[in-house]
Amino acid sequence: MGTPGLSQLNVDSIVRRIKAAQSVLLSTHKQCDGDGLGALLALYHGLRKSGKEVRIMLVDACPKKYFFLEPEKHLEIFEAPHKPIGPTELSLIFDTNDRRLVDPLFTELQKHCREILFVDHHPVLNQGPEPTPGSFIDTRAASTGEISYFIIKGLGIRMDERIAQALYTSIAFDTQLFKFVKNSVNSHLIAAELLMHINNAEEIHRFLFATHTAGKVAFLSKVLGQVEYFGEGQIAVLKLLDADLKSHGLDMDDSRDVVDMLMNVNTLQAAALFREDAPNEYKLSLRSKGALEVLGIAEAFQGGGHMFAAGAPIKGDYDEVKDKVVNMLLQRLDTSHGSSGQKR
Repeated sequence: MGTPGLSQLNVDSIVRRIKAAQSVLLSTHKQCDGDGLGALLALYHGLRKSGKEVRIMLVDACPKKYFFLEPEKHLEIFEAPHKPIGPTELSLIFDTNDRRLVDPLFTELQKHCREILFVDHHPVLNQGPEPTPGSFIDTRAASTGEISYFIIKGLGIRMDERIAQALYTSIAFDTQLFKFVKNSVNSHLIAAELLMHINNAEEIHRFLFATHTAGKVAFLSKVLGQVEYFGEGQIAVLKLLDADLKSHGLDMDDSRDVVDMLMNVNTLQAAALFREDAPNEYKLSLRSKGALEVLGIAEAFQGGGHMFAAGAPIKGDYDEVKDKVVNMLLQRLDTSHGSSGQKR
């Protein structure tokens, strides 16, 4: 019997494919986050219990904040020495439907996997590659962990502490501790069930959100003083230098906290963060409180994401690309609020 009030996602098609496959490879996008990692680790533990031949292959290294899940015991890194990928019946890629975010691993999977499916909750891009046939994409889900939960239930796998811990990590991370639940009770109801199997939910919260070191506080103190405001304080823009991250002993994942902190400014409607990955190469992160749609901006630069949280790789002179993004945000601000669009 299902949980009362829980809106079931119809994952029957992907459950059938998993049941039919004996060998399964799980992955997620580059620079993985708690959503994709937690979702695939949960299914990995479940499939191991059911006797499947299963492995996890990430494109690149797992951020340190997720080490409490002991990923090093279970996953391999494509960009590091690893066992060759042999013939595999099914590959499931979590938390993206854009193959570009999985390359060069995706190209290698195409050589060895009979079927590759995306399992995701992001909208399919208007200007991006099509997801593979049979992929499961449901934008009603507040996290990929929510989809993984229904897959595990559909497979008839009993919940245990390791599965619950991974799923809770996914859901708590991507909803930002249940702030963004897409007007659905699912995240809360699933979490309530998972907590019956978890003894350390508070520790998971600390690992995910209380990650500040003295070096990180010094870094934040420096960069937050460099924020530029536009549109009468409703839009914020910040550039993060790779050298600043490294000099404070931080990695790329630490930059995620900055844009989330900016969104706590009460006048702000949207923020754009440019993280320098190489000279004139940036990872653009966009956030909105809901009045301004930002997915279209990300897509204009061959990126993707959600309507109000998106990102894209972007190349060029910083002042030029910043002006393009700011102007696009100001146009949306003018449309939604009638703002003057002038820099403060």
